Amino acid sequence: MKKVFLLLHLRRLNSLCNVLFVDAPPLYQASQSPPPRRRWGWIVYAVIITLFLFLSVLANLALFGFWFGKGHGGGLSVSQRSRYEEQFVDGEEDAKDKIAVIYVSGVISSSEDSAAGEGGMVADIEDQLQQAVDDKHVKAIILRINSPGGEVVASDEIYQAVVAARDKKPVVASIDTVGASGAYYIAVGADYLMANELSITGSIGVIMESFTYGELADKIGIKFYTFKSGKYKDIMNPAREPTEDEKALVQGLIMEVYEKFVGIVADERDMKVDELKNGLADGRILSGKQALEAGFVDGVGYFDDAIDKAEDLAKIKKARVIRYAEPFSIRNLLRLWGKNDRAKIQIQLTPNQFKVQSGKLYFLPSYMFQ
Repeated sequence: MKKVFLLLHLRRLNSLCNVLFVDAPPLYQASQSPPPRRRWGWIVYAVIITLFLFLSVLANLALFGFWFGKGHGGGLSVSQRSRYEEQFVDGEEDAKDKIAVIYVSGVISSSEDSAAGEGGMVADIEDQLQQAVDDKHVKAIILRINSPGGEVVASDEIYQAVVAARDKKPVVASIDTVGASGAYYIAVGADYLMANELSITGSIGVIMESFTYGELADKIGIKFYTFKSGKYKDIMNPAREPTEDEKALVQGLIMEVYEKFVGIVADERDMKVDELKNGLADGRILSGKQALEAGFVDGVGYFDDAIDKAEDLAKIKKARVIRYAEPFSIRNLLRLWGKNDRAKIQIQLTPNQFKVQSGKLYFLPSYMFQ
C-alpha cells in the first residue's frame, strides 16, 4: 500500500514538473507585429530645405553683386572706367582730398592671363588712371613701381596712359626695390620721379632672344623641313642657325625700338640723345643714388616722401591716400570657383628667373633671364 501511494506521488510530481518546465508558456511573449517602417520623410525635408537655402544664398549674392557693381563700379553691368572700389592706405582718413596710388608690379605684360585681372595688366592700370582722373576729389596720382620691366608694347601703352593722366593731374613715380627698363620707361612719364637710394633702375635697352637646337637634332637623327613663302618667313627658327641677313634684320628692329626708348628718356629728362647713347643708355643698371647723380630721377626717398611730394604738387595740406581694388561681383566669384585649385609642388634648384618668349621684344635687364 505504501509503495502504491509513493508511486502515485512520484507520477504527480513528474506531471507537475512537465507543466512547470516544459508545457508552461513563457513568462513574456514578444509581439508578433511587423517591425516599424523606417521614416524617410525628415531626410527628404532636410534635402529640400538645404537646396532652398543654397539657392537663396546664390540669389542674394547675385543681387548684392549687381547692386554693388552698379553703385561702386563692379559687378555685372559695369563701365570699365569706374569699376574699382577705394581702399584706405595712408594719410588723413577723414580728408576730402585724395591721392590715388596705382601699383605697377611684376613683369609688365599685356596678357589677359596675368594676375592683374580680366583685361590684363595694361587695361587694369589704364582704367585705374582714368578713374583717378575722373574723380574730382583725387588731386594727385602716385605710381608705386616695383617691376623689372617687360614687353615693349605693354610698357609703351602704360607710358602713354601716364602722360595722358599727367596732363590732367600731378603724377609722381615712386620706385621701390626695382624700376628698371620697361618700368623706367613708364616712370619717366610722371611729373616727378623718385627712387630709394638702394633701388635698381636704369637698364635702358631692348632685348630679343632665341636659341637653336639644330646640331643636337642632327646628332640624334631628327630632320626638319620648313615650307615658306619668303626667305624671312621662318626667321628665328630654332631648328637652324640664323643667316647674316636675318641677324641684320633683327638687329635693325632692335635698334629702332631702342631709338624710341632713348628718345623718350631724352625728352622727358631733358637730356641729349647722343650723350645717352654714348653714356649710360647701354643697358646698365643703376642704384637710386647713381640715378640721381646721372639725372635719371628727380629725388631719392621713401614712399612717404612720395606722398609729401604729391601733396606739394597738388597744393594740398592733407589728403586721404587710397588705392583701387577690384570690388566684389558674382562674375569674379564664379571665375574664382572655376580656377584649377589642384595643389602644385615646385622644387627650385636655381633662382627663379623670367623666361623670355622667343620672338618678343622686351625692355628687361639681362639678369632676369641669364
